[in-house]
Amino acid sequence: MELEVATTPTDDTVYVDRSEGARGSKAPFFTTYVSESRDVRWGYLCGNCETFDNAMDTMGRIECNACGNIKKPDEWDAAHE
Repeated sequence: MELEVATTPTDDTVYVDRSEGARGSKAPFFTTYVSESRDVRWGYLCGNCETFDNAMDTMGRIECNACGNIKKPDEWDAAHE
């Protein structure tokens, strides 16, 4: 699948893979890469509001700082609450 070319707010060119998304509460988070070769992951694009302004914690939870779209952690344990 072809990657979509996008520009970040700091004018960096990144490549968005819309076929590789992580399920969010409002829309998927799409993986973005530094180059078309997909060697280095840059971050995520929120599929709900199309922003790169997202935060990820050590458990794999992603939250969009603009619209509140959330991806639950990869692993969850009640002790973390």
